[in-house]
Amino acid sequence: MSKTIRIGTRDSELALWQAKTVEKQLNDLGYRTEIIAVKSQGDLVLDKPLYELGITGIFTKTLDIAMIKGEVDIAVHSMKDVPTALPQGIVQAAVLPRANVLDILVHKGSTEFLETSATIATGSLRRQAQWLNRYPQHTVVDLRGNVNTRMQKLNDNDWSGAVFAAAGLERINLKPQTYLNLDWMIPAPAQGAMVVVAMENDHHALEALAQLNDIETEVCTAIERQFLRTLEGGCTAPIGAIAKYDEAQDEIQFHGVLLSIDGKEKLEIQRNFPINEWKKLGFHCAKEILDNGGAALMERIKAQLKK
Repeated sequence: MSKTIRIGTRDSELALWQAKTVEKQLNDLGYRTEIIAVKSQGDLVLDKPLYELGITGIFTKTLDIAMIKGEVDIAVHSMKDVPTALPQGIVQAAVLPRANVLDILVHKGSTEFLETSATIATGSLRRQAQWLNRYPQHTVVDLRGNVNTRMQKLNDNDWSGAVFAAAGLERINLKPQTYLNLDWMIPAPAQGAMVVVAMENDHHALEALAQLNDIETEVCTAIERQFLRTLEGGCTAPIGAIAKYDEAQDEIQFHGVLLSIDGKEKLEIQRNFPINEWKKLGFHCAKEILDNGGAALMERIKAQLKK
């Protein structure tokens, strides 16, 4: 255990919280660690919507490069930000127990606007499409930056509210009193989960991280990410997925959704599967959506995003 494990992270408050959480768990197991913070391109380019930057994994790319160069040994991410295909040589080493999976709407004290017109902020196509599907009379504007920056922008603008992942706000104690749980909104695949990646030949780091892995979260997020990968093939699209393990029935409950960017079209699937079928579950659910109008919808989304 003598070798120090260098933990790579973005330098936002939330990313550092995540890195410190992993550091504490490794320290408790007797491993020596060091945190190394790196600025990512996703943090530096704040004037463009994420999907315009044309990169899946904009927040993870800088850390991937640092790992491949040998500047850090492992990297900690919000799992929903990690591309479904990892770079060559990098592997998923641990998925931590999942936190709150819900999206929430942070508002300014009143929710009367839900019945009338309103402007809602989010940088996510998935949230935008689901919001417009439910509230077609509303306007959705783009909101970028880390959690702290986005909260500040909400305060500084005359928007009615903004959509956040509950887990991110809870982790750094930023969740205000004025919020609504959006339990009707299907979260991003792997929302609320943290993943740690390492180099596939780094046996010291892999052995250490294996002890942090939560098998239930690993299985559920694998199903959701397989659904995402099968549907989108590397393109950003409004896709939500949530898998939950029902212990009493020993089965996986899955709910997936694909929407048009304007929210007018919505294709969804809800299924319960025996736990032993989990390895192909995400794939089969995505195939069902693709065969029932999803393939054509994905083509239209791709064409729209190219404009």
